[in-house]
Amino acid sequence: MSLLPSLSLLETRVLGVLVEKERTVPDTYPLSLNALVGGCNQKNNRDPVLNASDAEVQAALDRLKALSLVIESSGARVTRYGHNVGRVLRVPDQSVALLAALMLRGPQTAGELRIATERLHRFADISSVEAFLEELATRPDANGGALVAKLPRQPGEREQRWAHLLSGPVASSRFDVAPIAEEAGDIAALRADVARLAEEVAQLRAIVARLQTSEP
Repeated sequence: MSLLPSLSLLETRVLGVLVEKERTVPDTYPLSLNALVGGCNQKNNRDPVLNASDAEVQAALDRLKALSLVIESSGARVTRYGHNVGRVLRVPDQSVALLAALMLRGPQTAGELRIATERLHRFADISSVEAFLEELATRPDANGGALVAKLPRQPGEREQRWAHLLSGPVASSRFDVAPIAEEAGDIAALRADVARLAEEVAQLRAIVARLQTSEP
């Protein structure tokens, strides 16, 4: 299978919503454009929160259809859309659930993913989640290459997070901003302390000088 082109944030959001709604509200699946827009702009369980228009979601659908990731079906009153993620990417349902959670909520730890996918697929334990993540991360190029990656551990975090690669490699700089800002803040605080101490030393020297001149 050829490598899949990089998808936009909205395109991955559309896929995530289709997977989610297929498992959580099967009676309304496949989804209408209106339902898809609502799912993409949903404020809970989404990171980042979007405000996509009907036209933007339709454009995302059109590209995903061209990649066979989305299937269009004409109902009695309205056109509806379903996903074809598992078949196109050649991954099992468990992996589809993990990818959907990452597309909807951004990078997460294995423990967070187990909770996030509870309504999509119930994993027995965190080890099971990690096993499927490792499988997605080590897929050979002949099968399309890695679909997820483990991110570097951040300061103050006990576990590493995972991110999907459907939008291309994850730039490490996105996750270095906070540490750099924190370090810059520490340096500024140290400089302020040095300036304050230097002022106190100057005041003490002035006092000593006055005492020396006042001695008989």
